[in-house]
Amino acid sequence: MAFPASFLDELTARNPIEDVVGQYVSLTRRGSNLFGLCPFHSEKTPSFSVAPDKGIYYCFGCHKGGGPVNFIMEIENLDYPDAVRFLAKRAGMEVPEDTEYRSTYRKQERLRALSKEAARFFRAQLFSPAGKEAQQYLLRRGVSSQTVARFGLGYAPDGWSSLLDTMQKSGYTKEELLDAGLVLQSKKGGYYDRFRNRLMFPIIDVRGNVIGFGGRVMDDSKPKYLNSPETIIFNKRKNLFALNVAKKSKAGMLILTEGYMDAIALHQYGFDCAVASLGTALTEEHAQLLAKYTQQVVLTYDGDEAGQNATRRAIPMLERAGLQVKILRMKGAKDPDEFLKKNGADAFRALLQKSENQAEYRLQSLKNKYDLHDDAQRVSFLREAAELISTFSTVVERDVYGRRAAEAAGVTPEAMKQEVSNAYRRRIAREKKRQERVDLDLNAQQQPKEKGIHYDNLRSAMAEEQLLAQVLKDPVLLPEVKLLPEQFSSPLLGRAFSLLLRCQQEGRPVSLASLEGDFTPEEMNHLSSVARRRDALISEQAISDCCNVIREAYGRSVRTGEDALRAMQQQFQHKKGYGG
Repeated sequence: MAFPASFLDELTARNPIEDVVGQYVSLTRRGSNLFGLCPFHSEKTPSFSVAPDKGIYYCFGCHKGGGPVNFIMEIENLDYPDAVRFLAKRAGMEVPEDTEYRSTYRKQERLRALSKEAARFFRAQLFSPAGKEAQQYLLRRGVSSQTVARFGLGYAPDGWSSLLDTMQKSGYTKEELLDAGLVLQSKKGGYYDRFRNRLMFPIIDVRGNVIGFGGRVMDDSKPKYLNSPETIIFNKRKNLFALNVAKKSKAGMLILTEGYMDAIALHQYGFDCAVASLGTALTEEHAQLLAKYTQQVVLTYDGDEAGQNATRRAIPMLERAGLQVKILRMKGAKDPDEFLKKNGADAFRALLQKSENQAEYRLQSLKNKYDLHDDAQRVSFLREAAELISTFSTVVERDVYGRRAAEAAGVTPEAMKQEVSNAYRRRIAREKKRQERVDLDLNAQQQPKEKGIHYDNLRSAMAEEQLLAQVLKDPVLLPEVKLLPEQFSSPLLGRAFSLLLRCQQEGRPVSLASLEGDFTPEEMNHLSSVARRRDALISEQAISDCCNVIREAYGRSVRTGEDALRAMQQQFQHKKGYGG
């Protein structure tokens, strides 16, 4: 364990789970537990629970769980050591420096400081004689001085080592500049600036740290945008441009754009809820990040084919994150920046109010695929539209959009209603068969929900889960467990049991919160679900029954292994004798 156990125990004691979670979630007491709306996925009925006596949280909807450290890791998007430091600061504790994380943490802090210093350098260059072209470019694009200041825009001068030389004078090394993605190394071993003669956009995380940069050319040269590479402080799949500003918006939505300039233009025109992805397509991580700050996302991707394809890919990702998705269509402009300059804020606001929900958008996109004056294509459109509409969740939605499809194709609403009904029945039948296959597979039903965790011996694993749930509910029972960790069929559960034994031997709290540094967030999610088992009857007999099942399964596996080994030895001896 990287941090001293005594420090982690005190950290947990001084950060009660109900207090930590309560700063982010409105909780209501039900018996001994607290409940609220899950901060990790969108829901209307609270399924997020906090168990103060166990020091853990668990969501019965998305299955995330753990102790205070895991919660801060998830909610603040931090790694383990930074989450520990976050809670230590909250409790007024000093973090021990003799840990294996010290060098990594210091390196991260050093690179953040370097990135902030680089942003200041770029900003100074923008207002120097060297930045005259960049200033003129911003004037042509209509970017105000207030917007320049708000987003910390800057300019990378047209030199091979302008930033490199300045940062070295400030005490940073070439290797640090390379690690921060600010310089490149030539084949001959020399170093030179990555960003040259570009308008610079600092990328700032939700905590206000400069973690990377985007650089845009001011002419037609390629590449148009150049972004920082992945570093130990920058992951483009987990961050969004301008989210540090947009998260404070009271608009009740987030507007997702394709580019930095679109997001900046929207902010300048009063739409302070705009964000942009960082030179990459929307990812599942982006969707989860958005869901932490809003329940509704409006997509404003470009109207070209690439933009439409990006929209179609983004819709299901955002919906899986529990977000309500709307799509804004712009006529006479390729992007929000151009639309705002042509038509102004009021026109965009009106357009925003008329933005389509995903159902309208998908149906319209489907219409655009077909020539509805051709009978064969009309039939194809209606069949595909029926399949699409059959996936809509309510009868009302299916009726409304069925009528729209019928009107577009020139058929009666009754005919379309019948087609949708047939498609709906076919889909329900397919889903029923699929569910029947799942229901028949008891093993699949009881396997852990977390990907990457699998039980080879389900019967033993169920007993192991039951056993852990019991000792976590009443640690006094732990001495009654006469088992070795290696007798567990599940390596994860065996490791948890081993660490709980160690906690007891060292006089530490026997709790899941004591183990947070030893497991990944996914493993903690699963162990939290184990701890929340409601069928764990606390008794010495229940402990004994579980132990018997585990021993029996372990004995069979040992005998099976011995039989396999003997068979291999006999086969080897047979071959050896035959060869001799």
